[in-house]
Amino acid sequence: MLTLDEGTILVRTARQAIATYLRSGKVLPRPKVPSKLLEPGGVFVTLTKNGELRGCIGHPMPTMPLIDALIDSAISAATRDPRFPPVNLNELQEIEIEVSVLTKPEVLKAEHPKEYPKLIKIGRDGLIVEGMGGAGLLLPQVAVEYNWDAEEFLSNTCIKAGLMPDCWLERGIRISKFSAQVFCECKPGGKVTERQLLPP
Repeated sequence: MLTLDEGTILVRTARQAIATYLRSGKVLPRPKVPSKLLEPGGVFVTLTKNGELRGCIGHPMPTMPLIDALIDSAISAATRDPRFPPVNLNELQEIEIEVSVLTKPEVLKAEHPKEYPKLIKIGRDGLIVEGMGGAGLLLPQVAVEYNWDAEEFLSNTCIKAGLMPDCWLERGIRISKFSAQVFCECKPGGKVTERQLLPP
């Protein structure tokens, strides 16, 4: 688990990385950070503008130091999300940044796919669906925001993978879950807080 101070460093670095890239086209050099942020980690950067999604890209697997994955994800969320035009520098002051630090995904194992929903806790788990030539990931907070149950969450992750909603019932599909620690700005460039997804 990261501290709020470490989470704040991640969110501030994400904003700085985007601003640097939009100004100069250069990747922000790795800043001096606590050792925990140099350990390999999965991370997603989500951008919202006036409450609407404006970009979300990340590294699901812990294949590089967390701070490096964060910088790459922040730039990608702002400039390479195929669903949106690239963010411009003036617009950045209207955008809130959220950073989700992921645990290593764990493959769900069940006697029959129908049992998968019982293995998923809404608010704690994010999902990855892989198979039939597709792959999709949804962060834990997405199911909370849309008030989905576990079956709806599975179906929507299948859709994200470009597959049929009920493909999670097929035996050739691999479902993994992960959890996330989420840090977000209260307003664009403002104070950073840790977002609680589960009720207290």
